[in-house]
Amino acid sequence: MVKGTIFDIKKYSIHDGPGIRTTIFFKGCPLRCGWCHNPEGQLAKPEIIVKSYRCLKGCDACLAVCEREALSKANKFLIIDKRKCNACGKCVDACSSEALEKIGRKVSVQEVMGEIEKDMIFHDESGGGVTFSGGEPLAQPDFLSGLLEKCKENDIHITLDTCGHAAWKTLEKVLDKVDLFLYDLKIMEEKKHKEYTGQSNRLILENLRNLAKKGKKIIIRIPLIPGINADEENIKASAEFIRSLGNIQQISLLPYHRLGKDKYRRLRRRNSFSSLDLLSEERIKKIKKAFLDYKFNVTIGE
Repeated sequence: MVKGTIFDIKKYSIHDGPGIRTTIFFKGCPLRCGWCHNPEGQLAKPEIIVKSYRCLKGCDACLAVCEREALSKANKFLIIDKRKCNACGKCVDACSSEALEKIGRKVSVQEVMGEIEKDMIFHDESGGGVTFSGGEPLAQPDFLSGLLEKCKENDIHITLDTCGHAAWKTLEKVLDKVDLFLYDLKIMEEKKHKEYTGQSNRLILENLRNLAKKGKKIIIRIPLIPGINADEENIKASAEFIRSLGNIQQISLLPYHRLGKDKYRRLRRRNSFSSLDLLSEERIKKIKKAFLDYKFNVTIGE
């Protein structure tokens, strides 16, 4: 029985493809984008997070059950030693105030399909379906393939939200089962891309070229990050590259927001982008116009 690791299932999603959708969030991603608003999806393994405001003073129930001594308290604040913690979840079960939460769980294809099937009436009525997101779904190819096969058996529309950093042979295996690709395009300059995401963009761009040649339906998603990729040079380079692909018409611009800020705090991770200024409405409209001038269909925030 094929199993994979997910960290969330979002019902009634309307921003991850057409209609009302069920979005499955895979855990694990090859990129480390500083602006990521789903940092809990970056590591492949499950994690324990702390909601300090819920922690009861004087209650040490979690410390008592931790066999690996991964938990401690400093100035009444709960500390998790990530080197010792194996995310067994015993501390979560022992916490009566829900100050601890396990992010990520192993599930089978059958379990996920059981959740998807509950929403099929909404998919049918709205022209929706299922979106596999993350993290990066292509980082768990066997699990993803199993889900795609079951969805196709049930005639469910499939959208794959991907950063594109995967071996082409992995992408090639899912081509015929995916109805729509939501494909991230972050930074065109390779050196800068590696600096801010941890990986070169060569594979990402080559995979996008191959997908376009195959005539697949693709929506390009571009996160707009002030000081990183929202400058005129990168916008122009992005537009020129997309135009060179020939058959891609739809672009979705995703202006940077701070909604993931609290997640970094709970995960005890540094967020160097937490104080980044937001783009002005005027600047966003100007960027949209730049893509419209290339005759693309452009949406904002979808």
